[in-house]
Amino acid sequence: MKAWVLEKQAKIEGRPLKLMEVETPYPKDNEIRVKVLVCGVCRTDIHIAEGDLPLRKPNLILGHEIVGIVDKTGKDVKKFKIGDKIGISWLNSTCGKCKYCLSDRENYCPDFKCTGWDVDGGYAEYAIIKEDSALGLNDIKLEPEDIAPLMCPGIAGYCAFKLTDIEKGEKLGLYGFGPTAYYVLKVANHLSIDTYVSTRSQKNMEVAKKAGAVWAADASKKDLPCKLDKSIVFPPAGNLVEPALTQLEISGILVLAPVSMSTIEIGNYSQNLWGRDIRTLFNVKKSWGEEFLSIANEMQIKAGKEIFPFEELQDALILVRKGKIKEANAVIKVGDW
Repeated sequence: MKAWVLEKQAKIEGRPLKLMEVETPYPKDNEIRVKVLVCGVCRTDIHIAEGDLPLRKPNLILGHEIVGIVDKTGKDVKKFKIGDKIGISWLNSTCGKCKYCLSDRENYCPDFKCTGWDVDGGYAEYAIIKEDSALGLNDIKLEPEDIAPLMCPGIAGYCAFKLTDIEKGEKLGLYGFGPTAYYVLKVANHLSIDTYVSTRSQKNMEVAKKAGAVWAADASKKDLPCKLDKSIVFPPAGNLVEPALTQLEISGILVLAPVSMSTIEIGNYSQNLWGRDIRTLFNVKKSWGEEFLSIANEMQIKAGKEIFPFEELQDALILVRKGKIKEANAVIKVGDW
């Protein structure tokens, strides 16, 4: 099969991925092989390619926003059949036996395997997933190109949203406004939760207001009109943490969504942290992913996407890295139905 392979980490402008022929994977007993139709581009892919995150396997195939169809099944597979529409997210597999897996907290499993980091991902014609981790999409009435971003910014955003424990009538703050925050905002609106967005981008302020934010500005330059009950920080910027805490009510919860983050310093514990909680998004849960997909299907949530041919993957990565794509998401078209 054809695949984009990362042999050595380097700046994305140096085009470190190589398009080559590799062996087509074969599913084990409890695995399914997916013919990849589309795969979304995530900034985490760029962080891995450039070395911000360590390389966990040689000759890695990146990509974890995968939509495809079941092409082959292992002999023990019961949940899916050939021809089913399938999604693959960051969650590729867990042990299924530890205390976390047995208590619906598989995101904490010490043997959690990440698609496109621990195992090969979707920048290829075929991908492998354990049947217990695959997301069934037969009932999702959206096009594959619209579903792909749901696999990471959508699901990850929803998991961060769930960690806030926010309730109807409370006020939610979002710091940073990319695709992940967009999906959170749409879900919050659906649940009648007022949402306040802090972003430095004038364009994103306008997008947030159009999408339903009750307030959108740069909170470092313009005071929020009220205290917030729950908040989520999306950029990997540790310097945002203490200011975000100052804008929370006592008993408030601040969720940090990035996979990695710069140094966090809290200078005034008593005034800014005491009485508030900080939580971190650590991987994703399948049950929350399924919950989000159901909501997204009900709402027919779509975010802007720019579609690139498979052969232009590295061009797409460079544009995403530079913030120059025309839409919120970049999606790579790999195969046809």
